[in-house]
Amino acid sequence: MDVNETRSRMTKVILLLAEELAGLKAGRANPAMIERILVEAYETKMPLLELATITMAPPNQLLITPFDQAIIRNIEKALNVDRNLGLSVSVDGPTIRVGVPSLTQERREQFVKILNQKLESAKIMIRQVRHEVMTEIKRSAEAKETNKDERFDQEEELQKITDEFVGKIEEMGKAKEAELLQI
Repeated sequence: MDVNETRSRMTKVILLLAEELAGLKAGRANPAMIERILVEAYETKMPLLELATITMAPPNQLLITPFDQAIIRNIEKALNVDRNLGLSVSVDGPTIRVGVPSLTQERREQFVKILNQKLESAKIMIRQVRHEVMTEIKRSAEAKETNKDERFDQEEELQKITDEFVGKIEEMGKAKEAELLQI
């Protein structure tokens, strides 16, 4: 078992989760909320961030200025598809205005549910990495490349690493939940 490789793979899961959590903003307009939304453009799906500039505009609005005006309707359509965010989208000449509603307690609780789904997905990804490495450890032991003591030590080390990363996910979740429920 390569400890550094295992840590690297699990760190990638944490970084992916951090990106996803950045998009969960409770009641505040933030470009991170929408920059990863996929838009049909140029015969493929591309993140909005690569197709337009996204700026904040008071009060609680985002302004999207596409680099190419030909895809403005595609961007509008993609924004209207993602109903989890509850955005109001309107085309205003060469820009798109995106209104971010202020949050009710019910809406905040919906965001917490979305948060919990993202956290669970990250934990599943960590467990998948653990499973793959555990399979590698068992294969190595069956091939007589390692003895029983080494196998036991590797499994124990793998479990410690897994617990550490699951703990990080839970910490990230608690911090984000507190942020989402803050009025």
